Amino acid sequence: MEQKPQIEIRGLCKDYPIPGGEVHALSNISLTIDKGDIYGIIGMSGAGKSTLIRCLNRLDTPTDGQIFIDGENILAMSKQQLRQTRRRMAMIFQQFNLLMQKSVARNVRYPLEIAGVPKKQANERVIELLRIVGLEDKAGAYPAQLSGGQKQRVAIARALASDPEMLLCDEATSALDPMTTQSILSLLQKINRELGITVVLITHEMAVIRQICNKVAILDGGKLAEQGTVDDVFMHTKSAAGRRLFGILPDQEEIPPQPAIRIVFDGEAAEKPIISKLVKDCGLDVNILSADIRQLNQKAYGQMMIARPQDPEDVKRVMEYLAHEGLTVEEVHVP
Repeated sequence: MEQKPQIEIRGLCKDYPIPGGEVHALSNISLTIDKGDIYGIIGMSGAGKSTLIRCLNRLDTPTDGQIFIDGENILAMSKQQLRQTRRRMAMIFQQFNLLMQKSVARNVRYPLEIAGVPKKQANERVIELLRIVGLEDKAGAYPAQLSGGQKQRVAIARALASDPEMLLCDEATSALDPMTTQSILSLLQKINRELGITVVLITHEMAVIRQICNKVAILDGGKLAEQGTVDDVFMHTKSAAGRRLFGILPDQEEIPPQPAIRIVFDGEAAEKPIISKLVKDCGLDVNILSADIRQLNQKAYGQMMIARPQDPEDVKRVMEYLAHEGLTVEEVHVP
């Protein structure tokens, strides 16, 4: 029997009225998130990412479409059913949203107090949660005494207090420096691995997707530009939004129009002298436009842009040669 996706979004639309018309924040979004995924939803500002995640837990109501959690349509749920479903979907935000007058332990215990968990049991759970996020020694501290990374760890511990099955992260690392961002992402990866919690990450930073996500959806102007495994979307990037986010095309038009060939290879192939072999075996000069190696989901991948030869026969020879070497190649037009 085929397993249902944990989250399934079908034909989701969200329009906002404005004077003289309406804004289409989301247009016909369909995607599936399986249990145990670390699923990244990426796009530039205004792409519709935050609207999508707010629809996911019904903080916002879609104009059209359906959202299923384990096969149940949340748009058809009663208020009581929706409350129960929301308990399974914890959320963390960019600005932490901590209670400044309460200690770290009280912040983490707050959802347990609301749920009526007995004090002794709640306190034991708080100690366990602070251990998970590495803040056992900060139980008595107040948010004003913590760094940004520590505040986000408290927010994550509080989100975990209700034993959620899904963790929705809305730009959770945007306010943090790069080193702190890495540590928070590693913590989310640990939570996913050890607690089996599905993580949905909203971000505008490709570095976040590269570090921990196994799947990605790229939003552009409220539309789904592409989706799939991070490996596949990187290796076979189709959309202009994807090309910019993966660094295949620059954000600004800094270089003159020039036809190019994009070569994508894994870390193993990066060790081989592919270009020097190409020059020698094909008898062609090769102009390298750019090259880099990146970590994607804990694997090394590289990409290189070379100028496309003018002769179509030479282009064909280069493409066939590189494909024969086991590399992914495509023609692109660099703006």
